[in-house]
Amino acid sequence: MNTHDTTKLPLAGVRVIDFTQVMMGPVCTQMLADHGADVIKIERKGAGDLSRSTFAPVAGHDNPIFCSLNRNKRSVEIDLRDAAQMDLVKALIADADVVVSNFRAGVMERLGLSYEECRQLNPRIVYAIGTGFGETGPYAHKGGQDVLAQAMTGVMARRADDDIPVSIYPTALADYTAGMHLVQGILFALLQRERTGEGQKIAVSLYNSMLAMQMQEAAMIMMADSEVNWAAMPLSGVFQTTTGPLVLVGAFKPNPLRDICAALDLPDLSQEARFSNLEQQFAHKAELHGILRSRFASDTRDHWLVRLEAQDLLSAPVRDMREALVDPQTLHNEMILEGAAADGRALRFVASPIRMSGAATGIHREPPRLGEHTQEVLAQARALLAGAAA
Repeated sequence: MNTHDTTKLPLAGVRVIDFTQVMMGPVCTQMLADHGADVIKIERKGAGDLSRSTFAPVAGHDNPIFCSLNRNKRSVEIDLRDAAQMDLVKALIADADVVVSNFRAGVMERLGLSYEECRQLNPRIVYAIGTGFGETGPYAHKGGQDVLAQAMTGVMARRADDDIPVSIYPTALADYTAGMHLVQGILFALLQRERTGEGQKIAVSLYNSMLAMQMQEAAMIMMADSEVNWAAMPLSGVFQTTTGPLVLVGAFKPNPLRDICAALDLPDLSQEARFSNLEQQFAHKAELHGILRSRFASDTRDHWLVRLEAQDLLSAPVRDMREALVDPQTLHNEMILEGAAADGRALRFVASPIRMSGAATGIHREPPRLGEHTQEVLAQARALLAGAAA
């Protein structure tokens, strides 16, 4: 399957040797592949990427969890303990632009593929490594995982109200964020290489990415000895109506409470001393939210959204994923990629969120079967070895 001309994509001609699996790394390399890079996915012989078997009794190429992160790549099945096969991998690295891995710290070194070893093979290589906590330090030995990064950086402890139990955020927030940071680092390094002719090492961790995502909250603690919780603001919240929940963000206006009251046909509560300013609204938040909840519960969501928008208040329906996937805005934004696999299976994925006027992305390779491209890629590697020996 090759339905798009990739030669006009921004990363056309960039070759990536991809040692990643699960999510943090694959979401990075899929973004590169979507935008034209030739991504060669190195997979363990007989098993492949762990995500091939997530929620599936047998590892396969048609697992949606795997497919969602691995379109537009080639798969090469390698026995990482076989010296001859590793020589072929090294030949690929010598001819590549980027190496990406997200193993636990030290694994690439044990494979003989440290940054220094790869740089000796190819001084122009951009070597990107993603870890859980960093390559060194007190937690470097720990297995990295999205939920652990949420827990150890304060993300999991952040919630709208103290009486809400601490819980796991149900989407892989750290994996996606760190994966995008890996993409950024790789692109920065490729751009710098154009000026210097030299590659470099890029390091990203789930831990650092989660800390960086909370830069405003962290600055408030470190510089003002104060804490800010955007989800706990007194004029914001999720409110139940007769037909489902909506979210309201009462901000960016001179007197948002006055406008909220106008939308809800309530007296102007901002004129009462207990709600007259932000400090008082925080102090009496439970009482204020009780008034708002009672009013929202009296009519439909659509009714209240129309009235809130008439006051130019930030508001939206709370939708689940099934609803979001068929939302008119989702379809208008062309956020659903559709295609057909070689065996006739329907392929449907969430698209890259990036829109470029001069480069349209899409599905130009279906998610690969384990080792689907082993022969063609290793033939190229043998040719490279032969050329180097000549």
